[in-house]
Amino acid sequence: MKVILVMAMTLDGKIARDSNHSADWTGKDDKKKFVEITKRAGAMIMGSKTFDTIGRALPGRKNIVMTRNRSRKSDGNLIFTDQPPDLILKGLDREGFSEVALIGGTQINSLFAQANLIDEIFVTVVPIFFGRGLSLFDCEMDNQLELLGTEIISDQSLVLRYRVKKK
Repeated sequence: MKVILVMAMTLDGKIARDSNHSADWTGKDDKKKFVEITKRAGAMIMGSKTFDTIGRALPGRKNIVMTRNRSRKSDGNLIFTDQPPDLILKGLDREGFSEVALIGGTQINSLFAQANLIDEIFVTVVPIFFGRGLSLFDCEMDNQLELLGTEIISDQSLVLRYRVKKK
């Protein structure tokens, strides 16, 4: 199972101002790239705060929301789970998925990174500064990356694609 982290980030390395900040600052070209990657994967994993900022299940792909809140109800392509990352991936593999998009936030990204489960990273760099805010990860790490490519998606934004070198 290939896990692809898909995020947008400011030039000062922030993915949001805070956990309630919507991703409307990234631009339409980043949204288009996000849809392309996540629909190709067919499944997405996110945290409950990320889901709440989106506000709904995104169509055309399985939406898996990691949460400790057992009262949230799954419905069709919207799955709420308290399973750890490895069990979620095993379940997706059994369902026939070969890749999944990991779409945040910081805590969920960190859980997958600490378990060495992220294979590729797509980061859209948007020319804006937040100064303060949420980082891609919230834990200490020492992961090495290999640049696979770059893509200019607008006159202002750039997508960086990396492979995570496994330890």
